[in-house]
Amino acid sequence: MPEHPIQGLMKTAMENLKEMVDVNKVVGDAVETPDGHIIIPVSRVSFGFVAGGSEFDTEGDSAKSVAGTQEGAFPFGGGSGGGVSIQPVAFLVTGPEEIRLLPVDRNTILDRIVELAPSIVQQIKDFIGKGSESRKS
Repeated sequence: MPEHPIQGLMKTAMENLKEMVDVNKVVGDAVETPDGHIIIPVSRVSFGFVAGGSEFDTEGDSAKSVAGTQEGAFPFGGGSGGGVSIQPVAFLVTGPEEIRLLPVDRNTILDRIVELAPSIVQQIKDFIGKGSESRKS
């Protein structure tokens, strides 16, 4: 059975989108700094795709042969399209002693809380430890 024209439209659009969206768009190429840190960009990639078409009856209900089509097939008209959005999210910074995730939007409260949580927990432990030592004396 021959391929329907909409299949060719969809195949072409999907191949082009596949070329635009790959893993290197989400996790970018690493960059090494002179002091030994490695910076890796992390992005959010979104894409959309649409395809559609219609066969047209040119004279009532009877299907006429059109040049380049099968006998009895209607003329076909269609189109497809797609779009890609790449939004930087953060940078992963690795160094000799630590690994940090630096979000692009530093105003995000949740990110800031997660980043500060270990130091806050340590401060609370130190405070409680000092309080119990002073009570023993």
